[in-house]
Amino acid sequence: MAESTKEIVRPTDLVGRALLGMSSVLAVLGGLLCFFAAAMITVSVTGRYLFASPVPGDWDLIGITCGTAVFAFLPYCQLTRGNVVVDFFTVNMAPRGKAVLDGIGALLYLLIAAMFTWRLYYGGWELYESSEVLAAFNFYRWWMVPFDFACMIVLLCVIIYRLARDIRDARTGRESL
Repeated sequence: MAESTKEIVRPTDLVGRALLGMSSVLAVLGGLLCFFAAAMITVSVTGRYLFASPVPGDWDLIGITCGTAVFAFLPYCQLTRGNVVVDFFTVNMAPRGKAVLDGIGALLYLLIAAMFTWRLYYGGWELYESSEVLAAFNFYRWWMVPFDFACMIVLLCVIIYRLARDIRDARTGRESL
């Protein structure tokens, strides 16, 4: 796998800077959620080994926090082009060709993310109406859905922004971010 030597270029326009700020905050929150999950695993395993008393509901909480962390990382990864890219056949391609391929990828990602956002809304609403709670304690499963939904809205905005940049780059033949 070829490592990219490009530095992350900060957007200079107002929309790009705002999206980078929101995406960065979400990514930090996702990192804190991962830290919380790792700490909970450590406490639970230690408690299970030493005292035969793990954290109640640890599996459910780990799943919820890690899933929510993934939602939080998505906008930053898309904005900084940190998502997985298989570029072995585009390494020597002209910037215009890369921009066209990036635009096609962004369009497909936009469609998929829009579908996920749509289904997350209705799935979250169904969890809210059913009042489903975790078995170990009163933690409603829908409590994290609004945050996940907000992350998906930011992701959709980032994808649209990147798509617009890719279209501009394909027209001008230059490479951005």
